[in-house]
Amino acid sequence: MIAKYKVYILVGLFISAAFLLPSATSSSAAGYEALKGVESVKAVFDERVGNPKVAVAHLDLIHKTFKDQSLTIKSRKPHLVVIFMGPSVKLVSKNTEDFTPEEQKDLGSIARIISDMSKDGIELEICMAAVRLMNVDPASILPQIKPADNGWISAIGYQLKGYAYIADF
Repeated sequence: MIAKYKVYILVGLFISAAFLLPSATSSSAAGYEALKGVESVKAVFDERVGNPKVAVAHLDLIHKTFKDQSLTIKSRKPHLVVIFMGPSVKLVSKNTEDFTPEEQKDLGSIARIISDMSKDGIELEICMAAVRLMNVDPASILPQIKPADNGWISAIGYQLKGYAYIADF
């Protein structure tokens, strides 16, 4: 008789697990109404912040956003691209002599964050038109960042491929 109840308990557990499994394997996007029905996440960040301290905070937040499990949908990590344009191009150069000692510490933090972002799979680009306009030596750009002749054209291309556009300036 006890063995019969054990069978019922086991069957009950399997049925319960069958109902709970879909909710356990769905992404944590359930916490965001805006993500309901989304199949994958693609975003391009137009990064133009020229203040080193503010840029550290913004880049760190972009990196944390990438790591947020809410954006991993159906086991697909988000695809994020950061395009450095305008004054931000000065912050991703190895040439730091025009910055104060405090700003140079922030530039070191930016370099570390960019290295970590690149290792995690976030794509990084830089607008070469802005590099020329801001008189930044192209050879001094951090090695993880790929050149794009015109950052706006690159941003347009990503948007036409379905990437959400996020202005950060």
